Amino acid sequence: MPSPLARLVRRTLPFLFATLSSQFTMASTFVYVSNAADGTLSSYQLDNPSGKLTTGPVTQAGPNVMPLAVHGNHLFAAVRSKPYNVQTFSIAAGDGQLTKISESPTPDSYAYISLDQTGRYLFGVSYDNDIVTVTPVAHGTVAAEPLHTLKTAQNAHSVRIDRQNRTLLVANLGGERVLQYHFDSHTGALTPYTPDHLRAPAGLGPRHLVFAPDNRYVYVLDELQARVISYALDAHSGQLTQVAVADSLPSDSALKPGAPRGPSRIGTPAMQPHADTSQDIWAADIHLTPDGKYLYTSERTSSVLAAFKVDQAHGSLTPIGTFATERQPRGFAITADSRHLICSGEKSQHISVFDIDPASGRLTLNDRYPVGNGANWVEIVDL
Repeated sequence: MPSPLARLVRRTLPFLFATLSSQFTMASTFVYVSNAADGTLSSYQLDNPSGKLTTGPVTQAGPNVMPLAVHGNHLFAAVRSKPYNVQTFSIAAGDGQLTKISESPTPDSYAYISLDQTGRYLFGVSYDNDIVTVTPVAHGTVAAEPLHTLKTAQNAHSVRIDRQNRTLLVANLGGERVLQYHFDSHTGALTPYTPDHLRAPAGLGPRHLVFAPDNRYVYVLDELQARVISYALDAHSGQLTQVAVADSLPSDSALKPGAPRGPSRIGTPAMQPHADTSQDIWAADIHLTPDGKYLYTSERTSSVLAAFKVDQAHGSLTPIGTFATERQPRGFAITADSRHLICSGEKSQHISVFDIDPASGRLTLNDRYPVGNGANWVEIVDL
């Protein structure tokens, strides 16, 4: 006759398995794309095994909505037309439906937003007026005024915190440098490290950046020549040391080095915008697969994605190749399982889903899906 313990286990196990199975099947992946020209956010649900998308509702945000950021079940969207603001949407776990919960003014047009690791502070940078801000966030709502506003070098284009939540980096396109700050997660204060910046190689304009999963390296995308600068990150001092520079475009590319666009405040003649930019290099976005094996960048003039194999021990990159994608690819994102890459194009009314070959890092088009006008930012959320 079974013991009382055996009978208890026999009764409990089916319940536990059913509960775990239910939790597993309830996990969902959602994709969001900001459509600047339409002022909307497109939504999709992703089937992880197949990489197929199911189109969801379109949500109004505001003219020229662009940068997106995610923390937990909140999606943050920055509107770059006056009155400048950042909006917060809650994400429904069941179907990914967005519900607007707040709208907060911002002091300028934010080219990039991100959050600290706790979700208690939102970072923003202004490309036109060269500032970085730190603004408190409570229950998803961004405060009406920044806690701190610091002047940067010219054309601040992205801001990211490291995985230890203590080193904040700001890429400055026109200033040809990356600014380095210590971040106090208790007070939100930013303190420049000494030295307070690292200059990029001459002629390169830092645009977007990404931290390696192990926090040992930082990869910075140069907009003007589509190069990727690898830096080693000292976990204690927060200082960067250049490791290598890799080319995204093939050696036979007909494109020429670009120059910072928008309001020109650059004194160096070589950095002045060209009258004809149709053949200028114009790199845009950079992301690593979450497993750290591969790195990808986008280049808008030639409408390609470039792939690299990552030497995770030394931080260097080996080019894999380039892959055609949507016209003028502004943004893309990679799924948490490192299996799929989703890319938008500002001059395309579709987004592309690519399968990532785990053995080679090469991209294969899975499918394309309709999207709004001026599609630029892509975020992927697992709930």
